[in-house]
Amino acid sequence: MDVVILHRRACAEFGSRVPAIGSGQWQDPTPCEGWSVRDLVAHIVDECRWTPPLLAGLTIDEVGDRLAGDPLGDDPVGAWEAAAAAATQAAADVDRDRTVHLSFGNFPARFYLRQLAADHVVHAWDLARAVGADERLDPELVDVLAAWFARQEEAYRAAGAIGERQPLPDDADAQARLLAAFGRSV
Repeated sequence: MDVVILHRRACAEFGSRVPAIGSGQWQDPTPCEGWSVRDLVAHIVDECRWTPPLLAGLTIDEVGDRLAGDPLGDDPVGAWEAAAAAATQAAADVDRDRTVHLSFGNFPARFYLRQLAADHVVHAWDLARAVGADERLDPELVDVLAAWFARQEEAYRAAGAIGERQPLPDDADAQARLLAAFGRSV
């Protein structure tokens, strides 16, 4: 799957759960230890807000503190929609081989977009679990991301970006295997 399509679909996967957040659920816990629903959505909105400048070739230092502060403000759903639209447009316009300057090194845009897609999809499940929405992820996204993540898992774990791989029964489906690889108990 083309990485731009993957990123767009992953944003949509996460975004499909945002309307399910009830007004009284923003402070509810999520499967991400120490994160409320608001924290989780803010994390993804922040990722989306960083996507355009990083895909444009700016470094983290060049972006500076212009994205600091509460990314959700008084309209978390509107903040999500605006940030996701800007991120998907930036992804659609980028040369997939362009160097992106991340906090852990320089990588082609295609790698960064896969990383974002994986985070969006796994956090879509986290959000769904937290608010009682549909937890079933797009099977095609799961398969594509599982193939990519199999080569990244140990680096993610060594960096402390994910928890320990969770045990699964032998007959676990692809979604459960992907989530377990990201340290989720399903």
